[in-house]
Amino acid sequence: MIRMERRIVLQGIGWIILLGPFFFLTYGQVNLYTASRNDVESIVFGWERHIPFIPLSIIPYWSLDLLYGLSLLCCRTLSEQRRLACRLLLASALACLGFLLYPLRFTFTRPHVEGAAGWLFSQLEQFDLPFNQSPSLHIILCWVIWWHFHQRLTGVWQKVSDGWFLLIAVSVVTTWQHHVIDVITGLAVGMLISWLIPDRGNWRLRRPDSGRKKLALRYFAGAMLCLTTPCLSWGAISLLMVTLAYMAFGAPAMQKDAKGRIAPAAYWLLLPWRVGTHLSALWFTRNVPTVAPVTDGIFLGSYPRQPTTQQAVLDLTCEFPRAASTAHQFYYCVPMLDLVVPEDVQLTLAVDQLARLRAEHGTVLVHCALGLSRSALVVAAWMLRTGQARTAEEAVAAIRACRPQIVIKPGQLEVLQQWQKTAII
Repeated sequence: MIRMERRIVLQGIGWIILLGPFFFLTYGQVNLYTASRNDVESIVFGWERHIPFIPLSIIPYWSLDLLYGLSLLCCRTLSEQRRLACRLLLASALACLGFLLYPLRFTFTRPHVEGAAGWLFSQLEQFDLPFNQSPSLHIILCWVIWWHFHQRLTGVWQKVSDGWFLLIAVSVVTTWQHHVIDVITGLAVGMLISWLIPDRGNWRLRRPDSGRKKLALRYFAGAMLCLTTPCLSWGAISLLMVTLAYMAFGAPAMQKDAKGRIAPAAYWLLLPWRVGTHLSALWFTRNVPTVAPVTDGIFLGSYPRQPTTQQAVLDLTCEFPRAASTAHQFYYCVPMLDLVVPEDVQLTLAVDQLARLRAEHGTVLVHCALGLSRSALVVAAWMLRTGQARTAEEAVAAIRACRPQIVIKPGQLEVLQQWQKTAII
């Protein structure tokens, strides 16, 4: 343990030696280059004139530099440290790319400040210019480093850390260093970096079938449509991420874990799409029973918005976090993309967990968004596993008798038949 901690510290020092010069070199050179350009604009909301200048906020502003280095030394594993270093490296690279593609400048004149705060401002002004604005690199780093410490700390210290990073985020406008648009774009880029370099695992490319390609193209078309209006940029980002999920990355792109938690970056970036799917689910389930008993303690249902009576819950959605109504039930999530057939490993895991929950807790609610497709497919596979149905067609017919609205397409039925041959011993 001591040897591993020593390796983490030594490697952390190495990362600091590498990333520090990279940060100052790239940031400084881009700043100087932008200062020589004649096409630099500004984007300022009228109400920003009312944001007060708070000299002492330079203290939390500067503290991010210290936390930058400290974060690389406070890692539990070398893998975690490498992920953090890659995020910090990508933060500088993407920020500088943004500075070059769409240069902006800060327009307010900062008042003269005396004392210790004045000295800190003078140090800042020695290497900084009123350029390199959007996306705010300070906000990008604030998000990345905050999330790193948030996962490591607990209790009071976690709350203290969260509060301090909030002060850092606010300080970028109260020091009159950035306009609000820089904060918004910086937050978006910071979240995007957290999503691109996830906390666990690595991206695994999947070969899309025709169904996934069609859905991906529809989402991509929606994203391009959103890009025609700047105020819909959030929706465009969200739909592009969903496009990648269907085209290449699968359900892991939604970053929902077995406990039903969605990583903060994925949660916020995908929020416009999630709102759309929520409204869609409400519409399509308006005349469908919320829950239907199927067989032997197994219940099939839509996303539970009301308290459930079953002892356990198997969640198959990737788009929604765990329902608050299931907080007191035993719970497991196997995230699956909607409207497409699941991978064999997903289907097998879902059936395994359904069997475990049924054996340990008696009654189980199996749900997806509508309770019509993903959940029906998993229950059908479970019936084949337990011998309650001899063929895929028989299993689907039995479920349809209990819930007539289910939708099992020919491709899903074919996958179920193939799964029966290969997964059931």
